[in-house]
Order: sequence, then structure tokens, then C-alpha cells
Amino acid sequence: MFIDIHAHTTRGRSIVELNGRQYMTTPEELVKRYDQLGIEKAVLLPLVNPENTPGIYQSNEEILQITRDFAGRFVPFCNVDPRARNHWQAPLNKILDCYRQAGFLGLGEVSANLPFLDAKVQNLFAAAEENNFLLTFHISPFLNYSYGLVDDSGLPQLEESLRRFPKLRFLGHSQAFWAEISTIRTVDDRFGYPTGPVTEGAVPRLLRQYPNLYGDLSAGSGYNALARDREYAVKFLSEFQDRLLFGTDICAPGTPTPLVDFLLELRSSGEISEVVFQKIARGNAERLLAR
Repeated sequence: MFIDIHAHTTRGRSIVELNGRQYMTTPEELVKRYDQLGIEKAVLLPLVNPENTPGIYQSNEEILQITRDFAGRFVPFCNVDPRARNHWQAPLNKILDCYRQAGFLGLGEVSANLPFLDAKVQNLFAAAEENNFLLTFHISPFLNYSYGLVDDSGLPQLEESLRRFPKLRFLGHSQAFWAEISTIRTVDDRFGYPTGPVTEGAVPRLLRQYPNLYGDLSAGSGYNALARDREYAVKFLSEFQDRLLFGTDICAPGTPTPLVDFLLELRSSGEISEVVFQKIARGNAERLLAR
């Protein structure tokens, strides 16, 4: 069975609906979906940044209670906005220490629309490293565009952060991250799901150079990075078999999960080995989440 490194849920049906449909899945709906997909458990990431889903703000306590209500199905990550107390020396390390002692295993999804090298973001990274947390981040291409930490093409600010915090394990995610599996051809590549053959870009380079970077393959962005060039995907999955993690990023009921079938198909065809499949499907997550 799979372990999902990236999921979201809210207790009860969310009040906010967009375009006439439920925006967030309930834990009951999520567990039912997981039973159908063969997913044993998932990391739950609270939505705390105001740039995230309009009208939905979660407490870390809600996430912890869900994990207790559904024992064995969910793993709690906490989340703290780097602007908390609005100071680059805010004692976020003490806040994260409280969450660590309460049973949280990581931090994220960090989605504040600030540059990676903003002093408040760097303060959050330092606090996460001090508390031995995993850290899941989302990248936005520009300030004031969307939720997510901001970096330039080539991910230089992420690279500097990887260098500054070598003991902090970063889990990379989102369109602007996974587009960088290949070289960026035009600015449009950073906004969505670029197509065509992969010519190696920043992501494989950074994975080779920085052992504290991991790839969160959830959502359409992770799937697209692989599916756009199947031949390269096989090489990529094999080379970085110890650093890649299966995920879904299920938010609303009915969120597509094409990565499940893609990985199963690669295993069935023999394009990736059983060892590679098991590491990405669950083994790497088990290892990172072990305390």
C-alpha cells in the first residue's frame, strides 16, 4: 500500500464552496478514497497562510485531533506562518518545540507569498531545522501572484536555503518547483504544466548536489513532471529512488490521482523495479517519518 506524503482535509464539511462544489474533503471521505486507491495513511498539512484557500483557516489542533480520531490513517504536520509576530527574530523555535512535543513530525505546507530568502522565512527554516522537522513547501513564480514561497527561474533562493540549513529536509512541491525538472523555456513554464521532452534543469541538479532536498510527487505538478517524458521519468525515478515520495494532494472530493496508475503501470511493465516502486510508494516516507 501507498503512503501519501501530501494531503489536506477539514473536520466536517467546509462552509466555503467554490463554483458550486465542496472545496475540501472530510476525513471520512478521504479514508474511503484511500481504501479504494490502496493508500494506507497520509501526512496531513494544515492550511494556515492567508494566501491559501479563501475562507478556510485551520488550526494545528484540528489536524492533531483528526489524527487521533482516525488512528493509524494520518500523520500530523503543523504549520506556522513565518509572519507570526511579524519579526525576523520571532521565537518560532519555541513554538515548533511545543508542536514537536505534541506529536507533530513536520512543518508545512509552507505557502506564504514571501521570497525564500526573506528574513522571516529564514527564521522559520532555522526553527524547523532546530526541531528536526521535515518541511514541505510550495513555490510561487512571483510575488502577489499566488500562494507559495517565491523564487526565480533556476531556484537560486531554494539552493541558498539548502546550503544554509543542511540538516533541514526540504520536500519540494508545486508547479513552479516541478517545472524545473527541465530547463525553463519561457516564463509560461513556471505557471503550470509544461509539456515535451525533458532537458535536465534545476531539480535534478539540486537533488544531486544537496542531500537534504526531497521530491514530493503529489498533485498534477509531480505527475506532469514524470508523464511529460516517460523515458526520462524512468531514469529519474531510478536515480533518485531514495529521495522521491508518492503523494496525492487531495483537497476536494474527486481530486484526480493519476500518479497511482502511472507508478503501478511502470512497475507492471518492468520499467522500474519492485525495489524502486516500493521506496517511492512508501519506503522513503516510512524512513523520513520514523522518529
